[in-house]
Amino acid sequence: MNEIVLTAIGVGGSTAIGSVAGFFVKGVSHRVNDTVIGLCAGIMLAASVLGLIVPAFELAPSWETVWLPCVGVVMGVLLLNALDYVMPHLHSLTGLEQEQHRNNLSLNRVLLFVMAIALHKFPEGMAAGVGFGGEGSSDAVSVAIAISLQNVPEGMVIVSPLLMAGVSHWRTMMIALAIGLLEVAGVFTGYYLGGLSVAVLPLMLALSGGAMLYVVSDEMIPESHAHGYQKSATYALLAGFVLMLLLERI
Repeated sequence: MNEIVLTAIGVGGSTAIGSVAGFFVKGVSHRVNDTVIGLCAGIMLAASVLGLIVPAFELAPSWETVWLPCVGVVMGVLLLNALDYVMPHLHSLTGLEQEQHRNNLSLNRVLLFVMAIALHKFPEGMAAGVGFGGEGSSDAVSVAIAISLQNVPEGMVIVSPLLMAGVSHWRTMMIALAIGLLEVAGVFTGYYLGGLSVAVLPLMLALSGGAMLYVVSDEMIPESHAHGYQKSATYALLAGFVLMLLLERI
């Protein structure tokens, strides 16, 4: 239980650190922003495959059970895709008047990107916690470390665009806090669901991995390639992937 508490503190605390840093970072260039997002994408890509999907298949070695992780990956992708469609824009969260919304054309895009981050925070937290639901393993630790590493710049990504779009510091802080708490809730949910049954664990691991793959492919890579710095983002993705390969060997 100590491991899961420390994991919750780690993933939540790293988001908080990034959010606080976001209040002091102004005018980050697109090249730097895209490079950081690419690095995070590489970390999450490796973590989803090596720390979640591969262990899920190892826990379901027979042909009678191998369908569980396959179904789990598909379920994770479909879950995030469904949330993308049903999530409202929630303009009222910003505290800005309708006239300000109409005059701030970048606000819709900012809110959609922030909501995309919020969408994956709960399943991402589950990914950090579900591996500890069984007997615990180095795979679970590496996934938790990967998520914590990418939460710092991601916290900055939540805060900085909202401030630049005119949202107040107080509202921005509350939004960042709520998004961070979603991830903490996901950690404990994943832990308890993973501990219910060994038979459920491969499905839950793969579901969390599929959700992370969806975020990397649908949100992070396109965002990092949207401003003409594809090469920087691609090399950063490779660096993040290799970093996780090295963490897996520690």
